[in-house]
Amino acid sequence: MNYQQPSSPAHQLKTNRGLLKFILLSAITFGIYAIVVMYSLSGDVNEIASRYDGKKTMNFLLIAFFLGPITLEIATLIWFHNISSRIGNELKRRGIVYGFGAGSFWGWCVLGALIGIGPLVYYHKLFKAMNLLSQDYNIKG
Repeated sequence: MNYQQPSSPAHQLKTNRGLLKFILLSAITFGIYAIVVMYSLSGDVNEIASRYDGKKTMNFLLIAFFLGPITLEIATLIWFHNISSRIGNELKRRGIVYGFGAGSFWGWCVLGALIGIGPLVYYHKLFKAMNLLSQDYNIKG
């Protein structure tokens, strides 16, 4: 019987996403860095989860520059809901214990905006969840 160890993927995903870097570089670049990070994040989610769930997250550039503005940002809310849900489902599928999902988006980013700090908590949780997924993907594929 031939047993092969799962090999790590040839392309390693970033595992150093962080809130402070996101805030500072987004401010310095007038929001361009935030768009680049979300674009990269959607690609990474597709690479990690698509072969298991059969879904594909829409490119964030399409949301940021086209669909978001013409739908009064409703498409942006749907995009964040969907990507948060996919990340949460993939965390569960991989057996990674971390509380994140669509509820995190609606609770922290939307309702938490009423207390001001909620969106920062959401982005911290989003980056931590993606770092955990990326680490697991870099090891197991």
